Amino acid sequence: MAWIYLFIAGLFEIVWAFALKQSDGFTRPGAALVTVAAMAVSIILLAAAMKSLPLGTAYMVWTGIGAVGAFVVGIVVLGEAVSPVRIIAALLIAAGLALMKWSAPA
Repeated sequence: MAWIYLFIAGLFEIVWAFALKQSDGFTRPGAALVTVAAMAVSIILLAAAMKSLPLGTAYMVWTGIGAVGAFVVGIVVLGEAVSPVRIIAALLIAAGLALMKWSAPA
């Protein structure tokens, strides 16, 4: 169950990053509220996952899901630049996440 909590926490990490961008420096109340709410849910789920997962593994996977997810949302939704080097960097992060998952105790 901890991995499910961690995965969902990572998804909320993506939500808050996108909402933060949309909040325009917290000048748009609706987006600012979504940002804070998504942050809270993300942290609560991360805490639940950390009850049974190692700190380093949980934190790396959580931030990695958020980083790669925000990168993808930036490209797909916001039209941010795509380059081979940026793609390789995101793939390396994803590879690190997979290795952490596979190396974690059962």
